[in-house]
Amino acid sequence: MPALLRLPLFVLIAALTGLSMLLPAVYASVSDNDEMARTFLYSGLLVLVGAGLIGLATAANPPQARPRDALLTMLTVYAGMPLVMALPFAQSMPDTGLFNAWWEMTSALTTTGASLYSADLLPAPLHLWRAMAGWMGGFFILAAATAILAPLRIGGFEIMAQPYGRREQYERLPRSADPLDRNPHLSTPGFQTVLAHPHYRLMRSAMEVFPVYAGLTVALWLILLMLGDPGLVALCRAMGTLSTSGISPVLGPPGASSGLAGEMAVFLFLIPALSRRFWPGGGELRASDRLVDDPELKMAGGFVALVALSLFARHFLGAIESASAADGPPEMLYDLRNGLAAFWGGLFNGLSYLTTTGWNSIDWQGARAWSGLTSPGLILAGLAMMGGGVATTAGGVKLLRVYALARHGQREMERIVHPNSVAGGGQIARRLRREGAYLAFIFFMLFATSIALVVALVSIQRIEIETATILSIAALTNTGPLAAAIPLSPAFEGTAGIASAPWEGWSGLPVFTKAVLAGAMILGRMETLAVLALFSPQFWRR
Repeated sequence: MPALLRLPLFVLIAALTGLSMLLPAVYASVSDNDEMARTFLYSGLLVLVGAGLIGLATAANPPQARPRDALLTMLTVYAGMPLVMALPFAQSMPDTGLFNAWWEMTSALTTTGASLYSADLLPAPLHLWRAMAGWMGGFFILAAATAILAPLRIGGFEIMAQPYGRREQYERLPRSADPLDRNPHLSTPGFQTVLAHPHYRLMRSAMEVFPVYAGLTVALWLILLMLGDPGLVALCRAMGTLSTSGISPVLGPPGASSGLAGEMAVFLFLIPALSRRFWPGGGELRASDRLVDDPELKMAGGFVALVALSLFARHFLGAIESASAADGPPEMLYDLRNGLAAFWGGLFNGLSYLTTTGWNSIDWQGARAWSGLTSPGLILAGLAMMGGGVATTAGGVKLLRVYALARHGQREMERIVHPNSVAGGGQIARRLRREGAYLAFIFFMLFATSIALVVALVSIQRIEIETATILSIAALTNTGPLAAAIPLSPAFEGTAGIASAPWEGWSGLPVFTKAVLAGAMILGRMETLAVLALFSPQFWRR
């Protein structure tokens, strides 16, 4: 462990990435694709040798660990590691170019799941590599949330942090000569130990999260295999569910083989993306002691149920208008079956897009045959903007921030009726209604400003405003499949090779637009407050 702490964090992650390239190499070799197996093998060895040489050169004079270095390393991982991951991808697809390969890996590592390529034209080892990149990106954000973002009080942890300038504890005894600091910071001398080293914190958090993360992935993989999914489809679907990347190796809904039972299994495994309490660490984010009182889970359940009921009512009214007056019992049974399928499609898609995964139910478009109406995809965009739980693999604004704003609004309406009332709820409720709501509103305005800025940059090219808006929301919320769920007007000014899929809204974009959207993916993954912290003078002060 001391030897690893002397190495740069980027070098350690690059070495792990090189080792992970050996798995697609083995899979390609077993699949009789020897050329692609050699590509992944040589790329992995090249990355390992390069990481080893850089590690040997930097181990003799390790820099002093500072809190800002961990945040800079996190940004470097999301911006630079896709270039390392793109080496075997660009070699396997010679007509795509290194930039498009970097863009594809950036989309996967940030768990966005957008793709420039048609799924039926990519080889199976590349599908496995994309799914692995998304899975590793989800694992990295779960470990980095508690190891890097929590000590800096960003990434959602600022909402539950103890407030500055206001005492939450009443002191009845005289002040001590050495008072207890209830709100310490990493710059205090008590934290200057090996336990506070950013690398050590990240390794410790990774060792706590990995057994749970890998165990859930393997469990879902085995369940989907038993329900009838092919091996590669089940594995990619399991990794895409736990990482909320939504990466699939097939066209259309990935649950065509496992059916309704497979979608129910995926539905259950999407729930951990709604709250940090399902993962190790992040105990300070718990706004309630009991699981049933968790505000994030209650809000998620309410929103998903509301969306499912609204869509069901819409299709139900459309089916009544299109039904004939002489319907018999067989037609009634048929309508009942289609109605239940439409309700399940709305329920599954609601949770899928709320967690920014982007899976589509096999019954989502089937509801059109029942009612004759199209499915309103803009509702899914609203759910993706709301996002999942804080410090999880989900993107968006996050449920805890929405809950803090809702509680603040409720309290303000109570004060209109009863100006002198005293609100209860305890210490956590007061913290959420006051400082938590204030910080949540700041983040919401920064998020809205980010959407406006990205839409303006994307619209520089000849792209319709509706398409630019949906692509910007999909990138900032890390919900790449959102672009395929809503009809868009694709641009054909550029391609990513013979396997490109410009009709899905991504491949036909110009290079400048792709670069802007890739930056939006990184910004959405790290969150705007974390990136803005890098520009703070206090952050760079020695």
